[in-house]
Amino acid sequence: MSQHQHDHSHGHDHAHDHDHTHQHAHAHSCCGSHAEPAMPQARALAGANERAVFFIQKMDCPTEERLIRERLVNMEGVGALEFNLIQRELTVRHQLPSIAPLVATLTALDMLPAVKSDSLDASAGSDQVADYSIPARRWLMLGAAGVAALAAEVLAWTSGDESSIAVIGLALLAIGLGGLGTLKKGWIALRNFSLNMNFLMSLAVIGAALIGQWPEAAVVIVLFTLAEMIEALSLDRARNAIAGLMAMAPETANVQQADGSWQNVAAKSIHVGARVRVAPGERLAADGVVVTGTTSINQAPITGESIAVVKAPGDPVFAGTINEHGAIELEVTAAQADSTLSRIVASVQQAQGQRAPTQRFVDRFAQYYIPAVVALALAVAVLPPLLTATPFFPWIYKALVLLVIACPCALVISTPVTIVSGLAAAARNGILIKGGVYLEQGRKLRALALDKTGTLTQGRPAVTDIVTLDPGAERQALMQLAVSLAARSDHPVSRAIAAADAGDTSARSDVDAFEALPGRGVKGRIDGQSWHLGNHRLVHELGHCSPALEAQLQALEQLGKSTTILCRDARPELIIAVADTVRPASREAVAELRRLGVHVVMLSGDNQHTASAIGAETGIDDVRGDQLPADKEQAVQQLAAEHGAVGMVGDGINDAPALARAQIGFAMGAAGTDTALETADVALMDDDLRKIGDFLRLSRKTHAVLVQNIAIALGIKAVFMALALAGMSSLWMAVFADMGASLIVVFNGLRLVRGVPRPAPA
Repeated sequence: MSQHQHDHSHGHDHAHDHDHTHQHAHAHSCCGSHAEPAMPQARALAGANERAVFFIQKMDCPTEERLIRERLVNMEGVGALEFNLIQRELTVRHQLPSIAPLVATLTALDMLPAVKSDSLDASAGSDQVADYSIPARRWLMLGAAGVAALAAEVLAWTSGDESSIAVIGLALLAIGLGGLGTLKKGWIALRNFSLNMNFLMSLAVIGAALIGQWPEAAVVIVLFTLAEMIEALSLDRARNAIAGLMAMAPETANVQQADGSWQNVAAKSIHVGARVRVAPGERLAADGVVVTGTTSINQAPITGESIAVVKAPGDPVFAGTINEHGAIELEVTAAQADSTLSRIVASVQQAQGQRAPTQRFVDRFAQYYIPAVVALALAVAVLPPLLTATPFFPWIYKALVLLVIACPCALVISTPVTIVSGLAAAARNGILIKGGVYLEQGRKLRALALDKTGTLTQGRPAVTDIVTLDPGAERQALMQLAVSLAARSDHPVSRAIAAADAGDTSARSDVDAFEALPGRGVKGRIDGQSWHLGNHRLVHELGHCSPALEAQLQALEQLGKSTTILCRDARPELIIAVADTVRPASREAVAELRRLGVHVVMLSGDNQHTASAIGAETGIDDVRGDQLPADKEQAVQQLAAEHGAVGMVGDGINDAPALARAQIGFAMGAAGTDTALETADVALMDDDLRKIGDFLRLSRKTHAVLVQNIAIALGIKAVFMALALAGMSSLWMAVFADMGASLIVVFNGLRLVRGVPRPAPA
């Protein structure tokens, strides 16, 4: 018998040659958990062994991130900074004896830091709860500020005096209730030589007051504060997309105690080896293996599968999935913090650190954008009056409008919201993307190399043909005899034959004088007769391979099938063909990839005949058999040269070199497998190859939304800058435009949370 050896260890060793776009980006960013050396001398500290994580209550915008970075960048002992704006987290890797200097610096910046974890103090922050909500007191104060600003505007309009004591008093009340926070942040930015949004807005408000535009100064500060609060609420949508993943696991579970009784306990306290009972309709609290009971499990939270999967004793199950029918008991195999669901959530959060190309462009653009606009505003305020001898007031007002319009928040905040929404949508569909860079680069794939075994096929042999050689023989009876012999062997082909028996195992015959024939098959005596079950070679050795039998065997083998022959007293009676069967969705997946303009190639270690047969069945024209790991790597390199960006899909260690060489490596069937979750660029949690098409469509839509957001943000600013220079825009109109642009791009990005529907098969 032939045996296809395949290392079915999922995932791959990602020792990449980072000589292509596979490099991890570490650009200056606005949102994400990317690690970046904080200063030139910090390169020596990049491996700093202490780590502190802070929850930054007031880090709502890239403005705050940039300010924090600029303050910590030169601090002695700080190695790397990791920002996650969506989660309002800052991770500092350092070599400090205490985190007190970090806390003091963040407090001085009025960021309200809370310690989430500290490697110097394992218990630090264990009880800290992230509070993203806006206190009711702030809303009440803003409401009162709005009333005061409106009253100042009405009084100024009715009296015709914008600088009366009453108008100034109402305006100051509005600024005090609604804008002190912004003015304080602006002062902190000025002290730290940071030209950020709060500085620009503070400058605009103070400038408006100095030229006597008190009502407008009050309205501007109230509208800006309102815009900030609404923007913070909109970010909660992206934040909740990730938090919702973790919420899929229940907080308690019914666990067996030492005395045999059952008790509901906190899920986070469940230890490995514990026995958990799960009733119908309940969610599983932990990863485990079914011990008793049979049921169907809805695994959509982990794999994205829409159809429930039958689970019996010995089958693995995952935290967060739903027990639909029967009651089961399971033995826990991973603590809650190490469950597949927890690792998925952690991966999605960490994935924000892999900066997408568009994000890096926006971040670099913003670095030069603000200074350029400040310089332009200064030129508008000073040069025209000096050159044309016109009054300063109109030009100063135009310059202030330009400063308000210049706020880059809409431009910068749109990219992380869009990327996080895409990552969360993919995770909900059972696609784990390990970074924004891969989410956006997926649209560039022009070729995709597929491993055969375990990727296009099931990865395990199954009986495909049963042919009786004696027309008068009873096929079922002969098959029963073959199963009786095969059941005594642990060879993969023997196991496939034994599994093909749909009858009662008690009907199997007793086998006497059983003997394994290495490389050929087995033999034994059943009811006093001698029987052989073996491969083509064994029939030759027995001297009964007639030309007719040879033709039948060759016809099956040319289709990529392994043939096994049952012989009675050395005379052939039955042919059983075994092959690795194609996954049901493989042909549909290949067709969809072709529709998306991707050239599909099969790379297989099997012989060319077997590979070609599978290629014909799945619709792949470019089939390459007899591929060693080094050959697969070379093939991927060749495809990249011919087509451009190339991806590789595999499920075994033997695919690692090719997966590493590809721009994006896809791991199949990663659910519950540590290696694949940790090393794959994109991990498909189940074995549905159609999800690669889903990933490509999501990648293309993500890029389209990013481009839309950049165009919207810059377009609105360009229009209002032109209006400001023409004297047709006021300060409050500029704030409305900035607020509107921010909300438009945020909600446009959040559209991705719904994912991209899969088109119906053609």
